Amino acid sequence: MKETEEKDCVLYDRKCIGCMECEICDLDPNKICDNCGKCLDIRDDAVIKIDGIIFDENKK
Repeated sequence: MKETEEKDCVLYDRKCIGCMECEICDLDPNKICDNCGKCLDIRDDAVIKIDGIIFDENKK
């Protein structure tokens, strides 16, 4: 993107005005977002539900 091109605002339906509101932490307005993921409730483990196991009878 060229420096002269305007970017779209990620929060509002307008062009970016450089307010930096998009960089503010959602949980602590005094903090700049550092992508910690706490606002997304990211957990350290993942769970996958397995509906069934298919065996290939031709393989040994």
